[in-house]
Amino acid sequence: MAESGKLEKMLILAFSDSEKAENGGLKEADDVFEALINPESYSLSYKLKFSESAQGQGTSGQQLKYEYTEPEEISFDFLFDNTGIIDGKPRASIADDLKRFKQVVVDYKGDAHEPRHFKLVWGENSIFKGRVTELTINYKLFRPDGTPIRALATVKFKSSIEEQKRAAREDRTSPDLTHARKVKAGDTLPLMCYRIYGDPKYYLEVAAANNLNNFRKLEPGTDLFFPPLEKTT
Repeated sequence: MAESGKLEKMLILAFSDSEKAENGGLKEADDVFEALINPESYSLSYKLKFSESAQGQGTSGQQLKYEYTEPEEISFDFLFDNTGIIDGKPRASIADDLKRFKQVVVDYKGDAHEPRHFKLVWGENSIFKGRVTELTINYKLFRPDGTPIRALATVKFKSSIEEQKRAAREDRTSPDLTHARKVKAGDTLPLMCYRIYGDPKYYLEVAAANNLNNFRKLEPGTDLFFPPLEKTT
């Protein structure tokens, strides 16, 4: 409920590109879907990706090594009901409502050559921005002739941000990432290793990775490759 006491319905705002979804609102949306009733709950998922190193003989477990964090996911259930119990407007079936819903969330957007980008809004709050990855419709109630009149649609969204913003969120100085640096006057290999890895002791591994015959004398302007710590060790 909003502070004014007015019931605010959840909205799915559809946009043709990610920039509009990031900065736009109801007026800028290409299409809008309003929930019949607000979801009772929603779930957010956060997943981390790890790789398993080879297990040594005689050991009891494996070390998990972090690779990356997957985009956040959110899942909602949207109710479709044409009995008239909820809105006082009984209709023959829910087919038209579901068709309209699918047009908004999963249909191919011709001019953009891909499905849309979305922003979930509830009252004054922007809950989530991303893409639809899955839609499941569970039919719940039928007329005697088999015509469905109630259904529950489960929609999964996955966060989607532009590459520039993704890079800005990540720590680009992490020693677990590959780095390229240009040698400046006064630089030494141990000093450059200290700046990147926090420890100068990796200079021999870096010298080998760059095929340096004389790592004690670095030529200014030379491009050097600093591999992740895992590879240097």
